[in-house]
Amino acid sequence: MEPHDYIVTDIQGDYAYLQLTGSDGAEPFQVALALLPPSTDIGTKLTGFMGCFEITE
Repeated sequence: MEPHDYIVTDIQGDYAYLQLTGSDGAEPFQVALALLPPSTDIGTKLTGFMGCFEITE
């Protein structure tokens, strides 16, 4: 497996929706905000690997 790049498209309550970048047809998926870095907001770019996420920019 390899890391993937995501962008936060929406935040609803305690969950964020991540869209895989570079994949037009992929549906956003839900991730608990507790698993994301503290400064995560809509539009934040993330790199994720096996449930660990880091802000990239």
